Amino acid sequence: MSKDNGPNERAREMRDKAQELEQAAQRATDPAEQQRLRNKALHIRQKSEEQNGPGSGTMDPM
Repeated sequence: MSKDNGPNERAREMRDKAQELEQAAQRATDPAEQQRLRNKALHIRQKSEEQNGPGSGTMDPM
């Protein structure tokens, strides 16, 4: 697999990672860990939008 994925593939990977973190936050029992995971997911979504344009950080762009 090539490291030089297109922007759409990179945006999808970032969305997938943010979704995984959100799910991990839902399973976490420690409130501090939940918040840390949610913050990390939010950071990834924001970075995705900066790099790939609005709507790229969410699963269902409008």
